[in-house]
Formats: sequence, structure tokens, C-alpha cells
Amino acid sequence: MLFLTRKVGESIVINDNIELTVVEVRGKSIKLGFTFPPEAKVLRRELHDRIKADGAAGKPEPDEAIVPKADASSAS
Repeated sequence: MLFLTRKVGESIVINDNIELTVVEVRGKSIKLGFTFPPEAKVLRRELHDRIKADGAAGKPEPDEAIVPKADASSAS
């Protein structure tokens, strides 16, 4: 496992097409922002584990998948 220290506003890049940015730190919670290609599958760990345990090969329920929100700054 790789451990990194990042400050708010700092990012890491994975495979040239996935960017993870520290958006906010509040107490013990950290808000992360992700930029990734549309074909990438992103799931919360607990949902991923549940799908694997259930043997489900299909897609997660729409309300349980992580769906990227449009960046408010790019709406202009």
C-alpha cells in the first residue's frame, strides 16, 4: 500500500487519466474529488464487497453507484 500526504487543493494522478484531489478536510472526514474517464467503474468499497459476496455480475443500483457531479466552475 502506498501512503501519501496531500493538502487541500493538491492532487495525485493515476494511469495518466484518473485524478484524485483533496477538496476539504473537516475533523476526521476528508472530501475527495475524482476526475476519471466515463468507461471507468468506480464503487464504494462496501458496495464492491457486497456485489462480490452476492455473486452479482451486473451493475449496482443507480442510487448506490458513485456518479460524478458536474463541476460548478466549468458550467460557465
